[in-house]
Order: sequence, then C-alpha cells, then structure tokens
Amino acid sequence: MSEQPLNPTPAGSPDAPPTDETLADETPTGPARTGSTAADALADAPNHEAAAADAPADEAAALRAASFERARRLRMEPRFPGGPAADPAGSHHERRIRSFQPRRSRVTTGQQESLERLWPKWGLNIDGRRVLDLAELFDGLPVVLEIGFGMGEATAQMAADDPGTGILAVDVHTPGQGNLLGLADKAGSTNVRVANGDAVILLREMLAPESLDGLRVFFPDPWPKARHHKRRLIQPDFLDLVAPVLKPGAIVHCATDWEPYAEQMLEVLTAHPRFENTAADGGYAPRPAFRPLTRFEGQGLDKGHVVHDLLFARV
Repeated sequence: MSEQPLNPTPAGSPDAPPTDETLADETPTGPARTGSTAADALADAPNHEAAAADAPADEAAALRAASFERARRLRMEPRFPGGPAADPAGSHHERRIRSFQPRRSRVTTGQQESLERLWPKWGLNIDGRRVLDLAELFDGLPVVLEIGFGMGEATAQMAADDPGTGILAVDVHTPGQGNLLGLADKAGSTNVRVANGDAVILLREMLAPESLDGLRVFFPDPWPKARHHKRRLIQPDFLDLVAPVLKPGAIVHCATDWEPYAEQMLEVLTAHPRFENTAADGGYAPRPAFRPLTRFEGQGLDKGHVVHDLLFARV
C-alpha cells in the first residue's frame, strides 16, 4: 500500500461519477447487504429522491448505485481531529481497482481512547506526499511491513515477542487501528506504528528503495468470485512495487486458508524474477513459529480449512 499531479476532481476521486464497472465492483457482498432492499438503500443515500428518480428499474442496479453513494459518503466523513483520516490520500491517487473494501464499524470507547491518546505518537496517514524516514520512525530498528492486520491481535503478539523488529502495520479499519494501538500499549511494545490508508500508495510513494526488511500479508481478502479475482492483492504488478523497497534477502511472507488463492500466490511469486521460494521443494512452507495462531485461523482449522504459508526471499 504505497502511495500524481492533483486535479480538482480526477476520475478516481470519491466525488467522480461512478461507472457501471465501478458500481458492479464496489458492491459489498458480505452480511451488510442481508435483508436490505433497494428502497432501504436509496432511503439511506443523500438526496434519495433524485437517486430514486435516476435509478434503473432493475432493483440490483439501484442497490449498487445507492451502496456506492453510501460508501462514498462514509469515506469522506471526518473521524476525529488529528486521528486516522477518512480519505488520507484525498484526490492524490489515480483511478484503479483496489484490493480492499473500506467499511465502517462502531468504534468502542476503549478503541476511541487509544486512538485519541496514541495516534499522535504511533499513527500516520498514508497521504502519498512524503517519503518516510523509517530509521527515525522506528529508532533504527529493522522494519517489516504488514498489510492488513484486522483487529491487531496477531500483530501485537509478534511485536511483543520480537521487540527488536519494527512493524509498520497498514489497514483501513478504524476499530482495528484503535485495538492494535491499545494492545501494543498494554504490552509495553514501542515497536509498532499504525498506518491508515492504501498500501499501494505507501509502497509507491512513501517508502525509500531497500528500506524494508520484510513484508507480511496474512489472510488477505480472497475475493472468491471469479469476476473479483482482479482485486486480489498478490498480483505481478503488486510484486513489482514491493521488490524495490525490500532489502536483498528480505522475506515476503503470505498466509491464506483459501486454497485457490494460495495456488495463485504460489504461481505469481514463483514466476516473478525478483523473488525466490525458500521452500526446498518449491511449494508451501511450514508455519513459522513467530506467526501466531489467530482465533480466526483456529476457527478455520476447526472447519477443516488448510492454511498455507509462503515464504519468498527478495533476490
């Protein structure tokens, strides 16, 4: 997630009018849509009378249009002054397919307190307007980038177990950001920094060449539908961004319990000329002891899911 000339309303900005492809791709597919109707969605959108007048007769199309507008509005809502921004890069990005779906969940009192108290010290917004000095940010520690940390339990555990490694943890989920900050503080860990925003912008715009000692991508969204496979994070173009910011020998560590995605990860990483599989047989690696067994992973294992770890070294 890394970090372009600014335009008043570029094609990819939140205020740009959606295209049919955008509406189809931005439609949430999870539980949030359960039981909703086109009327409910339109009623929740601003200026819903106009939206209803312009909406297609097809109910699914109307749902997509309302959902897009609702998501755009939530992304632009302020959170709290000095904290994680709703849209940190603003218009400083191009129109492209993203691997994540921003979602808004309730922030608990404890998470809010952690954000307000600790964000000024340990948090940063991915705005794409500066190159980070990781040596200064982490007091000279080697730094591993973690993309997508959920509620932060595994990240906090890894930070506590290895205080000699800095973890730059990236996500867009506000409750998870607050939870990770609180967990790190409770454990006395000072080697975690939480970055809010798009990891692609971070990689491309805000990290110096050969500045990272590793990359971790644990249980990314598998985007299981075939038409959404283009949204998966581990793609050749993504690895092209990753390779220059990793030091030689740095490890890219991915883990997933979605078998088809694991196969794609293995294929894409194996084919890339800048990465080499550390597994002697060229396949998956055993789970390293330093990667905690998360509650989510445990639930998957109880259901018979198979978790695959991939460890590739930057050549």
